[in-house]
Amino acid sequence: MSPTVPLKDYWKEQKIFLSRLIVASFMILILTSVLVWRLFQLQVVEHDFFSELSQGNQLRIEPLAPTRGLIYDRNGVVLAENLPAWELTVIPEQVLDLEAQLQDLGAIGLIPLEYEGLTELVRSHRGFERVKLANLSDVQAARFAVRRHQFPGVDIQEGLIRNYPFGELTSHAVGYVASISRSDLDRINRSEYAATSLIGKSGIERSYEVTLHGSVGYRQQVVNAQGRILMDPVLAANSRVNLEASQVSLETRWPLPGENVFLGLDIELQIAAHKALEGKRGAVVAIEPDSGDILALVSMPTFDPNQFAGGLSQTDFQILNDDPDKPLFHRALAGHYPPGSTIKPFLGLAALHHRVLDPDHREMCPGYFLLPGHSHRYRDWKPEGHGPMDLHQSIVQSCDTYFYQLAVNLGIDNMSPFLEGFGFGERTGIDILNENAGVIPSREWKRTQFAGSENQTWYPGETVITGIGQGFTLVTPLQLAHATAVLATGGQRFKPRLVIGTEDPLSGTVSKSQPVLLDVMSNIEESHWIRIVNAMVGVNEERQGSGRNAMRGAEYTVAGKTGTAQVFSLAADEEYIEEEVDEYLRDHGLFIAYAPVDHPVIALAVVVENGGGGGVSAAPIAREILDAYFIEDIHVSEQH
Repeated sequence: MSPTVPLKDYWKEQKIFLSRLIVASFMILILTSVLVWRLFQLQVVEHDFFSELSQGNQLRIEPLAPTRGLIYDRNGVVLAENLPAWELTVIPEQVLDLEAQLQDLGAIGLIPLEYEGLTELVRSHRGFERVKLANLSDVQAARFAVRRHQFPGVDIQEGLIRNYPFGELTSHAVGYVASISRSDLDRINRSEYAATSLIGKSGIERSYEVTLHGSVGYRQQVVNAQGRILMDPVLAANSRVNLEASQVSLETRWPLPGENVFLGLDIELQIAAHKALEGKRGAVVAIEPDSGDILALVSMPTFDPNQFAGGLSQTDFQILNDDPDKPLFHRALAGHYPPGSTIKPFLGLAALHHRVLDPDHREMCPGYFLLPGHSHRYRDWKPEGHGPMDLHQSIVQSCDTYFYQLAVNLGIDNMSPFLEGFGFGERTGIDILNENAGVIPSREWKRTQFAGSENQTWYPGETVITGIGQGFTLVTPLQLAHATAVLATGGQRFKPRLVIGTEDPLSGTVSKSQPVLLDVMSNIEESHWIRIVNAMVGVNEERQGSGRNAMRGAEYTVAGKTGTAQVFSLAADEEYIEEEVDEYLRDHGLFIAYAPVDHPVIALAVVVENGGGGGVSAAPIAREILDAYFIEDIHVSEQH
């Protein structure tokens, strides 16, 4: 008999099925509710947020570079401008071998042969983005045009390049622009330079960068998921994409151009000063005494700023930087020179003010000076001596011995603060960077300078040599010109400045800046000013005046002072023979002057490095500049 087979329990199976169905339906209901709630949240609750996010993915903002402001001289002559130029560009994804392509471009002279930096620059962009490689001249653009088929992905387009019409004549004053560096990125608002690759590096271009740069603009573009442009608000007026994307509202904000800047420079005087100093190392600074406006600012040797604006290779920059004559060094602002005898009028005025001498009393000059109780001889530049000297003749003939004694009578504690009153020993505050402060020594200065050293005591011999502008004393050409302007005004000290006004390029509105009066030396008697001025006139007009040969026959009256500054010290038994001294160790020549004496309109300082005596090297340069200013009548008194 076979075993009994149990029958199916349909009721139980149905019960299990129903329970599972209920659980599944419940789960579906829950998940559906979650999905519906999420859809409601995305499409209703957070609609605005995701709509904006979606549009942000669809739109790309392209920055628009502002036009850089122009720079003019005081008479409206353009010193820095923007010229149309050709830009060599590349789209990386269209280039099969980037290294080979750049090498070929360098071989035909379109980009620097040192193109490693360009390779890094190109690869830092997305493949479809156009990258600027270099600015091209018309000749280079034509050279590329006939070879365009050899360079897929490379093209030329129109752009603007900074141009300096007077080139090296204004390089240190106006400065130059060049590619933005890492250090520049640390000091600028990067968003304002999103469309700009150049920035001011020196001179006015650097100090007034914010004024000249302007404000960046932008325009929105429709892009796909890969970032490719589908629609441009300017170029898509007749595009089919414009119809398809008609519901997209594109916005454009045009950039605001930088302001134009007017300088106090007179370019004709600048040219004259440059020509007079050509072939020498040195500096010329000319100032308008009643305002502090810089009329001429020359540092020689110099360089062509257009090289930097167009893109200077590392090799060419290294050549400039390694040049022993230092063409990149701004001698007028940063050069430190012993003032030599140009300091004598200021110390003579100090002696009169402190009444430490009788200006009419004659002291014998035997050709040397001895401190009481000492055997060391402080030599005069004239070995046989000048004979009996009073204050007037000691300035006219530049007698060192007289000023050795004057310095001892005056004392360093009177000399230092009096010279500081003329702006020596501190920055003048001129409106461009890299100005040096110079050194006016004092007891406190020496204690600070030689802290921790045994040589902190101020010695009488240091007072002696300070009296002829040697020792620790150092000045800049700008400080000399500034102090000479104070002599010209009888004690009014104006802050030197290059920029005298700005112009809104859109409205044409010119805003002039007012001169800044720093101080007035009102406690000095007028008779003392007159006595010093008369002596400075005698320097150029009297028979034994140290500047007479250079100023002989001038059609205007000049108050001036020559100076000769030693670069190295001689032993007591040594004699200075210029021909036997290395060129870079020879004496510096200096000259300060203002004219005309009765109503000064120009004050200047000339420094000729290793040029020898100031009467021979620097004074003739000053004469050429003053002749150009007065006789050739190149100046225009009324500013723009």
